[in-house]
Amino acid sequence: MASLLKRYKEILFVCQTCTRNISNRATCGKIKRKYYERLYPTTVVLPNGATINVRYPQPRQIIKLPIDITKLSPEEQAALKRRRQPKTEIEVEKEIEDNFDRRKYLQYMNKSK
Repeated sequence: MASLLKRYKEILFVCQTCTRNISNRATCGKIKRKYYERLYPTTVVLPNGATINVRYPQPRQIIKLPIDITKLSPEEQAALKRRRQPKTEIEVEKEIEDNFDRRKYLQYMNKSK
């Protein structure tokens, strides 16, 4: 029993010394798999704004279903188109009135030679 424990400690010690804990050890990347082993909890947002929790085969956090524009009223279609257009910002340039007279402060300047 004692010899097994000693042997286990030696193996454990060797494994711990082999691994290096450095920042370059782990990398992040895309998982390139077609089929996943399990189903993941996902939130589905319906076009009317309701949400449903489902199990989805790929790891997604949220899925938003598209709105069918043909089923909307003309007012709702116009409102949707306005929301989808990029917002333009109006820049207003104010003219700064400059009435600074530098001759007024010439007496405070030192002429050093």
